[in-house]
Amino acid sequence: MHRASNSFKEQKGFLTFAQNNDETDYLNLAYVQAMSIKLTQKEVTSCAVIVDAATKELVTDEHRKVFNYIIELPSDAAKDDSWKLKNEWQAWPLTPFKETIKLESDILFSTSIDHWWPGLQQREVCLTNSIRDYEGNISNSRDYRKLFDENLLPDVYNGIMYFRFGQGSRDFYMYAKFIFENWELFKTKILKNCRDDEPTTDVVFAIAAQMLGVEKCTNPALLYPTFVHMKGAIQGWAASTDWTEKLYTQIDKQLNLTVGFTRQQYPFHYQQKKFVTEEITNKYKEKL
Repeated sequence: MHRASNSFKEQKGFLTFAQNNDETDYLNLAYVQAMSIKLTQKEVTSCAVIVDAATKELVTDEHRKVFNYIIELPSDAAKDDSWKLKNEWQAWPLTPFKETIKLESDILFSTSIDHWWPGLQQREVCLTNSIRDYEGNISNSRDYRKLFDENLLPDVYNGIMYFRFGQGSRDFYMYAKFIFENWELFKTKILKNCRDDEPTTDVVFAIAAQMLGVEKCTNPALLYPTFVHMKGAIQGWAASTDWTEKLYTQIDKQLNLTVGFTRQQYPFHYQQKKFVTEEITNKYKEKL
C-alpha cells in the first residue's frame, strides 16, 4: 500500500464510504451528509465518496454536483456482506486529500467544525475518544463497550476520525487491513470473550491504535473530534431504544437541527438510517 505525496488532488477534505445494500441507501445518506457539509463549513467543503461498482451505477448528476470526488473501490472485500465494513482500510490509499476527516455516512453537520483542523493536525491519526448524548453531555455509557473493557482496548470511535499522509497513518491502515483480513485469528486467539462474528470498524481501529501506539492516535487534550451518538444507552435508555420514536425532531428552514429541546451543536450521528427521509433530503437540496 504505497502512494506518492504528489498523488493528492487537494490539501483537505471529508471522505465517506457508500455501499448500498438491500436495506439502506447509503449513497443518499452520504449525499445528504455532503450537502450538510457544504452548507455549514466555510474553509473546507470538499467531499469525496468511495463506492462499489453497483452503487456507482446509481450515481446521478445531482450527486455529481455535490460530491467533489466519486471513487470506485478497486477491489471489494465486502462484496458478499450486508454490513460492508471490510473496505474501511482503503481510505488511506484512495483519499484524494492530503489531510482527511473520515466519516460514517450517517452523520450530519449543523455547525462549522473549521476550528478543529489545527488541533487535529497535532496527530497524524486522530480518533474520536469521547462521544455525547443528544443534550451535548459526554457519555460514560459502557453498554456497547464490553469487548473494549474486557480486552483493555482504547475507547475510540470510528464515526469521525482524522488522518494525514505519512508513515504513521500508513502503518495504522496497514494494521487495520491485516486485522480485517485475519479476523478469525483475532476473534479466537487474541481477543477475550469476543462475540463479534464479523469485525466492526470501532474494534478494528482500536486494535490498530493499540498496535501503533494509542498516544499517536488520540489527543486527550482536545475536546474534539467528538459527535452526538444516538444509540439508546448513550441517552440513558435501554440499549435497544429507537430514539426516533421517543424524541421530537425538527430541521428548520435554516437547517438548524433540534432534537428534543436541544439545538444540536456537534456532528450528529443519527444511527437510525430511516431518520433521513425524502422530506429531509429535499430540505437540503432546496437550500444548497
